[in-house]
Amino acid sequence: MKNLLNKKILFIICGGISAYKSLETIRLLKKNGSEIKTILTESAKKFVTPLSITSISQGKVYTDLFSIENETEMNHISLSRWADIIIIAPATANTISKLAQGTTDDLASAVVLASNKNILLAPAMNVRMWEHPTTKLNLQKLNDFKYELIGPEIGDMACGEYGEGKMSDPLTIAFKIDEFFSTKNKKNKFRALITAGPTNEYIDPVRYITNRSSGKQGYALAKSLLKKGFDTTLISGPTNLQIDENIELVKVETADEMLIATQDNLPVDVAIFSAAVSDFKIKKKYNNKIIKKEDLNLEFEKNLDILNYVSNHNSMRPELVIGFAADTNDLEKNAKEKLDKKNCDWIISNDVSNENIGFNSEFNEVTIYYRNKNIKTEKLSFKKKSEISDEIVDRILDQLN
Repeated sequence: MKNLLNKKILFIICGGISAYKSLETIRLLKKNGSEIKTILTESAKKFVTPLSITSISQGKVYTDLFSIENETEMNHISLSRWADIIIIAPATANTISKLAQGTTDDLASAVVLASNKNILLAPAMNVRMWEHPTTKLNLQKLNDFKYELIGPEIGDMACGEYGEGKMSDPLTIAFKIDEFFSTKNKKNKFRALITAGPTNEYIDPVRYITNRSSGKQGYALAKSLLKKGFDTTLISGPTNLQIDENIELVKVETADEMLIATQDNLPVDVAIFSAAVSDFKIKKKYNNKIIKKEDLNLEFEKNLDILNYVSNHNSMRPELVIGFAADTNDLEKNAKEKLDKKNCDWIISNDVSNENIGFNSEFNEVTIYYRNKNIKTEKLSFKKKSEISDEIVDRILDQLN
């Protein structure tokens, strides 16, 4: 089940005797590399406990819609945005009815209604409840909403009756989730190019001009792109960072080398330029080490602007071109000017003067400036760079799809 690796799964457990199977399902998903967060309905707490789920999933369990601790983050919104997919198992007749009617009287139903992600349901109920016309009408509505069912199976039930309505076993559910991601990856095999890190512009064989870029945000973006099914090429300036072997890594050093590597890897569906490319290079590079002198005058010339080049290269322009603006002042003004001047689709701006989100930090806080969207700006608040990357890639997928 290799397609489960690094997937974010929101698992909703409803109140039914089959809830015990959810623990084994969560264990299988976790074993295969998924990150799990769980919502437990009030009725489900009568069958399984938050402690047992946390022990297996190693993730947080949410129970209440109106929780002072959790709703400071508006978790019915943030959970729906966090997940790659939402699984409801067991999906009881009551829950199916609420989802069909759009009822939002608990955290589980509110999250589902607020979500734009795929919903998989593993129904579990008595055979007569499953066959009831009301249930069939509700299921037809959910089918119209593009919700997908796993099962139910035919067999002996806890109530002593026999028939259809038995929840699928944990291994079947895990395989179905893996199959979903496999199919999605094949459908959404977009190609992405991303640049990251600094460039070095040599003065002589031992000296060069560079900048403080660590490449961490760019590398995190490459990992998020791969995780979401992109065929990903990372063009990297000098860093000490490690990258997944499934990402095509092209190592460069100078701005000219980065330009050539970019040209060689077009066309793509999305190009993200997060590298801190030197604006200037030495006009005349010394072939030998410069002997120490009292005065040294260096003449510079401009490097070709890679972002501007790709944005305006009509025959090879990606559908989505994204630039980064790392500034220390006038962030909004500079980002808007860059968006207009470079003719790109997005500019992602961050304040590198802030030590908490600066070059070598593991955290970031960015604002996205959009060219052709109803929402012109969107702030992604202080988070790990890996989490910021996941949110950016989710928005990329929304636009490409």
